[in-house]
Amino acid sequence: MGLNRQTRTLAYRLLALILGIIGAFFIFYTIRLLVVTHGLTVIQSGGQGTYIGAVAFPLLALGFGFGAWRLLKAARK
Repeated sequence: MGLNRQTRTLAYRLLALILGIIGAFFIFYTIRLLVVTHGLTVIQSGGQGTYIGAVAFPLLALGFGFGAWRLLKAARK
């Protein structure tokens, strides 16, 4: 008992949209992080978490963007 083609395509596109929005959020948050910390040049003591965010947020954005791209590609087939 599977989904028909039209329902599956709609579900893939909806999931791609959600993943794309999440990816855009992490792009925005990476830019915000860099602006707030002045390009990571001003780090308070104990503020090493910003370095983790500077690596993790772009990786998350790429991961969600890749997932959205794959879902859109699957929706076309």
